[in-house]
Amino acid sequence: MTLALVDEALEKGVRLEAICARLGVAPRTIQRWRKPATAEDRRCGPHTRPANRLSEVERRRILAVANSEEFRDASPKQIVPRLADRGEYVASEASFYRVLREAGQLAHRGRAKAPVPRPRAEHLATGPRQVWSWDITYLKGPVKGSFLVSLRRACVSVPQGASRLGAGVERWCLR
Repeated sequence: MTLALVDEALEKGVRLEAICARLGVAPRTIQRWRKPATAEDRRCGPHTRPANRLSEVERRRILAVANSEEFRDASPKQIVPRLADRGEYVASEASFYRVLREAGQLAHRGRAKAPVPRPRAEHLATGPRQVWSWDITYLKGPVKGSFLVSLRRACVSVPQGASRLGAGVERWCLR
């Protein structure tokens, strides 16, 4: 449909650059669209598999080691060093991660339950002096090795629906 409209505009004398600017595409895109489906794909890139690709036997061995009784609760970050301590090398840590991800086994691998996201605690003040917060900051003191501690207490008060912050600051010298 688009190519038919482009051809119609070209027959009427409109330049290809002007058509492409109106369509929001590059002229090279129109050339690619016109390429016959039987044309050879001349993109550069790997057309063959890498020579050092893991074989099916190696992949099955990685899965067997990761699912063994000893390592079923461990991540690849823990499996590879344990094998290295015993003088065994099955595959790299990255290969363990890749094979487990492809097999759908990279989710939570520990005995404990997977972590559950919980909402952050929110504090709602409906009146004055209901929500308080602290901020303790260590500042360099006048003498090397001594610090000033800035403690800021803040009270959130809500007069007539507006939020206001009243703060008090106290300082101590620590050594």
